[in-house]
Amino acid sequence: MGNKQYYDAIVIGAGHAGVEAALILAKTGAQTLVVSITVDNVGYMACNPSIGGTGKGHLVRELDALGGFMGIAADECATQIRMLNSAKGLAVRSLRAQEDKYKYHAFTKRAIECADNLSMRQDEIKSIVRDGKDFTVECVTGNVYCARTVVVATGVYMDSTIICGSSVQKRGPVCFSRSDYLAGSLAALGFKLRRFKTGTPARLLGRTIDFSRLEVQQGDSVPYTFSALTKKQPKNTTVCYLGYTNENTHNIIRAALWASPRRLGLITGTGARYCPSIEDKIVRFADKPRHTFFLEPEGAGTDEWYIQGISTSLPPDVQREMYRSIEGLENVQIVRDAYAIEYECIDARELYPSLMSKRIDGLFFAGQVNGTSGYEEAAAQGVLAAINASAYLRGLEPLVLDRTNSYIGVMADDLVTVGSDEPYRMLTGRAECRLSLRQDNADLRLTELAEKYGTISPERKKLLARKKRQIAECERLIKTKLDKSDTSEFLTAVGEEAPEKPMTVEDVLKRPSVTLDLFEQKFDVLKKIMPPAKLEVYAAIRYDSYLRRQSAELKEKSRLENMRIPPDVDYHSMDGLRLEAREKLTAAKPLSIGQASRVPGVTPADVWVLISKIGRN
Repeated sequence: MGNKQYYDAIVIGAGHAGVEAALILAKTGAQTLVVSITVDNVGYMACNPSIGGTGKGHLVRELDALGGFMGIAADECATQIRMLNSAKGLAVRSLRAQEDKYKYHAFTKRAIECADNLSMRQDEIKSIVRDGKDFTVECVTGNVYCARTVVVATGVYMDSTIICGSSVQKRGPVCFSRSDYLAGSLAALGFKLRRFKTGTPARLLGRTIDFSRLEVQQGDSVPYTFSALTKKQPKNTTVCYLGYTNENTHNIIRAALWASPRRLGLITGTGARYCPSIEDKIVRFADKPRHTFFLEPEGAGTDEWYIQGISTSLPPDVQREMYRSIEGLENVQIVRDAYAIEYECIDARELYPSLMSKRIDGLFFAGQVNGTSGYEEAAAQGVLAAINASAYLRGLEPLVLDRTNSYIGVMADDLVTVGSDEPYRMLTGRAECRLSLRQDNADLRLTELAEKYGTISPERKKLLARKKRQIAECERLIKTKLDKSDTSEFLTAVGEEAPEKPMTVEDVLKRPSVTLDLFEQKFDVLKKIMPPAKLEVYAAIRYDSYLRRQSAELKEKSRLENMRIPPDVDYHSMDGLRLEAREKLTAAKPLSIGQASRVPGVTPADVWVLISKIGRN
């Protein structure tokens, strides 16, 4: 064993979770080492070349509000930005950006290299051992590192296999090297491992695609940004394309189902229900005559195109025939075959909401190793785990986000309380409080919570203070009374009844057909207010009755969430609890009555027993 090198914190993996964890820890002053199996995969987009999307855009805005990095990188490397669900309510709108994946990797790697308090090494971790108060991390090369806290962010690299048809290769994503030893080390520490599966579509050569036969997808004329710190407005420099499969495509797939790795027994891991392969779509939705796909450019330095919506692990010859059966792709050349990837991950129910292990203090987990899917879910966990690893080093209380204040809190609670039997994906429908958890107010909800942990820059504090001042000014201005004749003319034009008496700005904005943009085309009263501040006030007006109802419902939930359960409580000695509930609660170690109520196998009757016992104490 070589000479030991000492750090405050070690981050294992430099994917989207590892990058966030390393940068956050370094920002808080912890001397940090990030170890990657190859530095060519730092921040690498192994699957889709995009950031954000429904629910996921909320996560990026939230991690940005906590001092994270992904929003900054996404804005810098974006080639097209669109606001999804823009015709729907503010609560379900989500930003999505097409990225230059190679620029994103280079930009992220450079950020790691330039960060104070941060070192990066290319190596493979062989084992993690708890050595007194420290962890000893040994690498296959003989390098040995020690630290008081470790964040495991290995993504899909542990014992991973790439599967395409009958071919099974012991490799990581994009044929990077995989981790051969770490899964065994975690198992030796007592962690129960699970095998999950994900996949990625083929990459097609752009010059062999007939784009004229596909539908163009443009970006927004005035793009929004993910990060509050982005000063330069992103520009849309590329377009995407929309197309459809057909019955011929489906027949080719049906005829080849016998050769799918799942049918051959080569795939045993659990895949994501919300991101099925094209062969799964054909079987599950047999009545559908076609399925949508999107063609997305991979970056300025390549002519490869990502075909979102048609992931598969069928043999290469079937893939070629399948893709060429689609209009516009009749002569397409495949640069990289689609494949499935299986990997080891842990059961996140072994973690606290801080993402620290219940088994070993100081050991944190973040990203796909926790059973999630997606860059955004991973990055958000990286920020949360790192803030709490830093808090652990300094003896601070952990930052525990909950279901009422963030999508990150919803995700963390889902993972550590209920767990997931498949790769977990963030959806807006998972959040009970989504009316108040909008992407536009992430900074108002979270930035001040992160201040005491040292992740919030002076510039971000100034921006938040300015936004709050503007909101206060906007709230004052909406009480302004408008000229009756102008109001009557405007409301009549948008199909609303003319008022019988003078109206305020607030009265007008409450009308169903009146949007903020329409109002500002006619009236100047709010034009000097920053758009983010106006949006907050407008949302408060439009959602007022719903938010009041939600607030009333949350009071009882909050009472249960705030009823803390001592960490050393003995459930087996608690009279009135069913045997199953005692076993489930002992394993889950919930921190509150609310969390206990969401543990699978715990009934409402069990919850009342807990309330009576815990409340009495």
